[in-house]
Amino acid sequence: MAEGPGDREPFGLWLRRRREAAGLTQEELAERSGLSARTIGNLERDRSRKPYPRSVRLVACALGLAESASDELVAHCRASGTAQSDFTRQPDSGTAVLASASADSEEARAGDAVVVVPRQLPAAVRHFVGRAGELKILDGLLADALGPPSVTGAVGVAAISGSAGVGKSALAVHWAHQVSDRFPDGQLYVNLRGYGPSRAPVTSGAAIRGFLGALGVPPWQIPAEQDEQAGLYRSVLARRRVLIVADNARDAAQIRPLLPGSRTCLVVVTSRSRLGGLAAVDGALPLILDVFSELEAAQFLAARLGAGRVSAEPERSGELIAWCARLPLALSIIAAQAAALPGFSLAALAGELRDARHRLDALDASDAPASLRAVFSWSYDQLSGPAAQMFRLLSVHPGPDITVTGAAALAATPRALARRALRELEQASLIAEHCAGRYACHDLLRAYAAEQAAGAGDDRQEAAARMLDHYLHSGSAAAARLNLSRSSLTLPPPRPAAAPERFADDTSALAWFDAEHPVLLTIISRAADAAFGPQAWQLAAALGAYLDGQGRWHDWHAALRTALAAAQRHDDQAGQARIHRDLGLAQARLGCYQDAYRQLRQALRLHLQLGDQAGQARTHQDLARVADWQGNIPAALTHAIQLLELMRTTGDRAAAARALNDVGWTHAQLGAYQQALDCCQDALTQTRELEDSLGQAITWDSIGYAHHHLGHYAEAIDCYTGALALYRQLGNRYRQAETLAHIGDTHHVTGNFPAARDAWLKALRIREELRHPRAEQLRGRLRDLDRTTLLPAARTPAAGA
Repeated sequence: MAEGPGDREPFGLWLRRRREAAGLTQEELAERSGLSARTIGNLERDRSRKPYPRSVRLVACALGLAESASDELVAHCRASGTAQSDFTRQPDSGTAVLASASADSEEARAGDAVVVVPRQLPAAVRHFVGRAGELKILDGLLADALGPPSVTGAVGVAAISGSAGVGKSALAVHWAHQVSDRFPDGQLYVNLRGYGPSRAPVTSGAAIRGFLGALGVPPWQIPAEQDEQAGLYRSVLARRRVLIVADNARDAAQIRPLLPGSRTCLVVVTSRSRLGGLAAVDGALPLILDVFSELEAAQFLAARLGAGRVSAEPERSGELIAWCARLPLALSIIAAQAAALPGFSLAALAGELRDARHRLDALDASDAPASLRAVFSWSYDQLSGPAAQMFRLLSVHPGPDITVTGAAALAATPRALARRALRELEQASLIAEHCAGRYACHDLLRAYAAEQAAGAGDDRQEAAARMLDHYLHSGSAAAARLNLSRSSLTLPPPRPAAAPERFADDTSALAWFDAEHPVLLTIISRAADAAFGPQAWQLAAALGAYLDGQGRWHDWHAALRTALAAAQRHDDQAGQARIHRDLGLAQARLGCYQDAYRQLRQALRLHLQLGDQAGQARTHQDLARVADWQGNIPAALTHAIQLLELMRTTGDRAAAARALNDVGWTHAQLGAYQQALDCCQDALTQTRELEDSLGQAITWDSIGYAHHHLGHYAEAIDCYTGALALYRQLGNRYRQAETLAHIGDTHHVTGNFPAARDAWLKALRIREELRHPRAEQLRGRLRDLDRTTLLPAARTPAAGA
């Protein structure tokens, strides 16, 4: 039988004949291909007039066709007008629709129209040489992994192990670039930092969350538990062809959760450990990497320095190779230095190594720190005094990167001089500007910088204090600018030269949080581990409302746990009370209501002991919120009234205005709409006088809700529209969804069904991204709307879609 259908033979008829010739039922072919039996039936009956090319390839693979025959089959379908691209939409009567004219949505899902295709591989290795045997082994693994299902059903895993600096990462990245076209759904990469001088290894959960983000899953949509995160990760990768490179792993336990469940994926792991458990339990292919051969080392030097320079001093080249023990990393560093110093002879470079003989002994072992110190010193010794000091003090900053302003605070120097020093370090390849205005330092260089700082007389403790002051006061100012502070922080004045940021508008403050929150999260951990307990919890408090509004509740919860431990170690009761309160709200956001109540009760107890009325009031506010979310409105009203009374006692006008709105809102929940309107209109007047943008937005929403239930629908829409504009300006997605849902409710009551659908759909998208528990409520409203109106059919997203 011919591999593909004839020129005029319908695809469905060909498929049925081919399946029957193979002795397969539709169900058996479906199981082999990963499609459903319904999809196979539709294909054979030519109901899917435009099947996805991926569906065609899956069927062809399941029937044992060669790859070339599969390509011809797709071409045949395209030529006959029965297939389209996985990623395109065709116009149909002026409307963008899926290319499949049938109602077979399952085949559309099998087509897997990917929105985000990650390309995370680091830059390809420019002067890669040798490793022919290892590359051949990896090619063989690829052939097995992507072969027909009968070959293997397991995920292909290569475990590249060897000593530090032997070139494990270079091999993995080089090969990954060579085969990247075989993985059209993307390539994922993570440095797990299993072996490093200064930073803790990346946890499996953090790596999975990073991969999910790269695959298009927003951070607020990621489950709280690691097992659930791993399940979502495997689900997202199902049937996709994705290459995963996990670099610098600590052990098999760190890697195992990162293995996908789909055999269409392939994993390459590098580690100093041989990962015997990964080979024994998970079937990983072990690949032990040794140092270069003499020939490979010579080829490497020639590629980096030029064949003429190497051949001009063959004996000195041999000495360099010998002193470096043919270790690729050491050779790479020396070659880079030689290329940067074209006037230096290879004999001079070899002499430098010879003089540092006691530092080169480690090159014969599993690590090479001594020789690396010697090589790094060649760059460091050439620096100007200010650049050298900046380099040393960068070891204080935990990363992942730093701005000119942050570096200026660290070194207590004007920004212009800090920028000049950073540019000099970049020219010396001691740091890299990985994106505009943000500089990063390699971990080994950071460790070397710390060693230099230890004997240079720099006051690293004072530099760390300035750094914390810079970020703490900047974060507090940004939160205040955005009206995000859950309560004001009483901070001592910043140290001289801390130079905190100042923000002219909401946009710049929000942009600062967007860029700096990864740094702030890292600094909270560093401050908690050092003698800066108060700064740790204060920074967590300043950052918290931003993380809350962005739906980054996992990050918020983790930072608060770290901050609480720091406050407890320092016996800081005020800090403990504040963090217990924030933890309560964070846990409520994650749906852990019992834990939330426990944290809030502990916060209230501590605030009472401290005589802190403002803290008591804020805790009642959070208790009111949690009670409201659980539908216990009488309890919510009780807490809201206590909140208002306490805030009036403290004299905090802005907080009292928001508390008045909270009382009005709870009255509305109990059906007292006119009473609610009176309270909230009074609150709006006060928030306007105080220029409290967030307070105004919250109150506009409450007033709109009261107007809606009083039958004042036009007024309600106006109020909601004002609230929505302010929430968007503040970047608060959580509250945007709440107001959009209210807008939809009002349009629905007035009979404006298209506008109701539009608002509900927008609210649903945000709630799904945030994994909001009331997302299903909106799905139900949209389904009811479809059943009871004559609106054009538009598929309402299913739960978990």
